[in-house]
Amino acid sequence: MSCIVAIVGRPNVGKSTLFNRLSRSRSALVDDQPGVTRDRLYATVQWEGNTLTIVDTGGFEDINSTPFIDQVKEQVLKAIEDADRIIFMVDGREGIMPGDEEIAHVLRVSGKKTFLAVNKIDGPEKEHLLSDFYKLGMEKAYPLSAAHGYGLRALMGDVVEGIESIDFESGEDKSIKVAVVGRPNAGKSSLINRILGSERLLVSETPGTTRDAVDTPFTMKGKNYLLIDTAGIRKRARVREKIDKFSMIKALKSIERCHIVVVVLDAGEGITEQDARICGYAFERHRGLFLALNKWDLVKKDQAKRKNLDAAIERQLQFVSFAPRLNISALTGEGVELLLDRIEKLYDQYSRRISTARVNKVLEEMVQKKPPPSKGRTRLKFLYATQTGTRPPTFVLFVNKPEMVHFSYQRFLVNQLRKKLGLDQTPIKIIFKKK
Repeated sequence: MSCIVAIVGRPNVGKSTLFNRLSRSRSALVDDQPGVTRDRLYATVQWEGNTLTIVDTGGFEDINSTPFIDQVKEQVLKAIEDADRIIFMVDGREGIMPGDEEIAHVLRVSGKKTFLAVNKIDGPEKEHLLSDFYKLGMEKAYPLSAAHGYGLRALMGDVVEGIESIDFESGEDKSIKVAVVGRPNAGKSSLINRILGSERLLVSETPGTTRDAVDTPFTMKGKNYLLIDTAGIRKRARVREKIDKFSMIKALKSIERCHIVVVVLDAGEGITEQDARICGYAFERHRGLFLALNKWDLVKKDQAKRKNLDAAIERQLQFVSFAPRLNISALTGEGVELLLDRIEKLYDQYSRRISTARVNKVLEEMVQKKPPPSKGRTRLKFLYATQTGTRPPTFVLFVNKPEMVHFSYQRFLVNQLRKKLGLDQTPIKIIFKKK
C-alpha cells in the first residue's frame, strides 16, 4: 500500500503546479498505461524507490473570511487524518496570511508529519524570505519553486525518508476485503445494506450522504468478508465543497487497502466518463474489479435502454473488458444474492498460483501462434517464464531484448495468459526482464 501525501494550502499558492511537476518529472515516474482515463486529482509516483500517492486537495479559502470556520477546520482535520504525510504550501512572495496561520495551527495540533514548502522561491538569493514563515511553528521551512523545480529534490528527499511499506495483508485477518465505490447516489450504501440484510449504513436520496469509509466485517457461507463503503467519487470540477475534496482521499485509500473493488454503476443514468475514471483508479492499482450495474429494475424492460447501456460499457470501459459484470437492483434485491459468489470466484482467480511448467508451456504455445516481432536481423526471443506473485497474478518473462516488446504484443500475451490459464476475470501483471 503506497504512502498518501496530501498537498494542502490556500488557493493559488502553487499546489497544482507542484502536483503536476511531481507527476511528470523524471524522478517521479507515472505508470503510462494506455486506455485508462485519468483524473488529475491524484498521481501514483515513484520517488527514490518509494511509492507515493500524491493528492491535490484544492485550495482552502481564507479561513478568517468564512462564516463556517468550525466546519472548515473539521475538514482540514479529515484531510490530515486520511493522508500519511502532508506538504503544507505557502506563498513566499505574499508572506504569512491569516489562512496560513489557521491551517498551521490545525497541523501542529494534529501531530501529523508535515513539511512546510515555501513556494515561489526561485533561487538562493530569495531564501531570506523563509525567515518569516518560521512563525508558523514548523520545524523546518523548505524553499521551493514548483514552477521551475528549485528545492524539489531536498523537499521530497525528506518527505520519503523513513517511509515503511504498509502491508494490509499482515496479521491473522484472512477476510476478502471488498471496497464498494462509485459516483454519488449510485446506490453503494443501499447495496451493502441489501447484502447484510439490515439497515447497517445510512442511506439517503441526497448525493454525498456517505462522507467516510465505513468498514463492515461479516461472515457468509463460511467465508469472512470486509465490506468498505466509500464516499461517492465526483469529477474534480464538481467537487466544490471541501468536505467532498477530502472524502476523495478516503475513497482512494479504501481502494488501496482492498482486494476487490466493486464499482457500482447507475443503469438509470447510464455510463459516464467518471465511471471510467473510477474503474481506472482500481485498474492502475491492479485490484480485482467487479462491475455492479445497479437500478436494473429501471431499464430491464426497455430494450433500447439496455442496448445503449451495453454499447456504452463496451465503448467507455473497454480497457477493463475482463471485469465480471452483474445486473442488480439494491432496491428490490434482484441479482444481489449472486454477488458474493461471483466476488469469491474473482478472488480465487486473483489469488491463484500457476506452476512454472504450466506457464512455460502456455508461453511456448503463444509464441508459436504469433511469433514475436523482429527489428532488422534481431528477433525478440522468449527464454523462460515464471509466476512471481499473486493478487494480482504476476508473471516475469525473461527475454533477450525487453525494449523490443511492443505494447500490442504485450496485450496479446496478457489476453492469451488470461484465456489459457483460467484467469479471464482478473487483472494480471507481466514484467519483462533481460536474461
